[in-house]
Amino acid sequence: MEPVVPIEQLEVFANGLDHSEGIAVTPDGKLYVGGEAGQLYRIEPDDTFTELLTTGGFMLGLAADAEGRIYACDMAARCVWRINPETKERKVFTKGTDDRGFTAPNWGCFDANGNYYLSDSGDWKAAAGLIWVVRPSGRTQVWTEESRNFPNGMALAPDGSQLYVLESTPGALVSFAINEDGSAGPREVLSDLPGAVPDGVAVAKDGSLIIACYRPDVIYQWHPDYGVRVFAEDPEGVAIAAPTNVVFVGPELDTIVVPSLGRWHLTRIRAGIAGEPLFYPTREQLGV
Repeated sequence: MEPVVPIEQLEVFANGLDHSEGIAVTPDGKLYVGGEAGQLYRIEPDDTFTELLTTGGFMLGLAADAEGRIYACDMAARCVWRINPETKERKVFTKGTDDRGFTAPNWGCFDANGNYYLSDSGDWKAAAGLIWVVRPSGRTQVWTEESRNFPNGMALAPDGSQLYVLESTPGALVSFAINEDGSAGPREVLSDLPGAVPDGVAVAKDGSLIIACYRPDVIYQWHPDYGVRVFAEDPEGVAIAAPTNVVFVGPELDTIVVPSLGRWHLTRIRAGIAGEPLFYPTREQLGV
């Protein structure tokens, strides 16, 4: 079956990035990506980029709040930084609890109430992953240990009822209900993804999920009505090469951007599909 998006529609831009993985868009539409040496980049309107700072670590997942501050998972530092892109100031947002630190903080996302969910992948194929939550009060706690198989990218359902999680090895798309008291429901497998290492996920308005895979060089689209289909792929690994995460951008959120960990650019996809808005917690919700 042919991909939904022909390879000719995969547009490369922002050449020269250092193997970006994490990506986030702020409420004002600015796009940020990370680098494998701890860089935080801002993508400019002319498709160039500016390196704002480096932590000396390895930037993975990025998220943003209502003021445009970036929450960056740093695998090497084993923490999540809160970064002000304007002042370049960074502070540790969370590094776990007093008696349990992170192993591999990978991806974080906010819900409408200001809760920050964080996947901690654990070591590769060790089946030791888990998902944390940082409450608006700032308290970090384990949310669920049922996602053990290298939990990676995550996304919130638009109504806040569930958290979608990609598990990388073995590849699977799973979900957890978010109970009324904020606790996690049981793990539910939505789709196995054999032969793939799924990495990043975003929610589209048509109810589908866009899933970028570290291996192979493919982006899937999953929908509860038809299951999994190939959204875009690049057998040569040039336009997309280890596409790691995915975000919808633009005034109508109708453009998809993915970073390629295997190369030095971003890829833009205009495919006539729009994304659901992200949740951006306010300073009042976060208490800072």
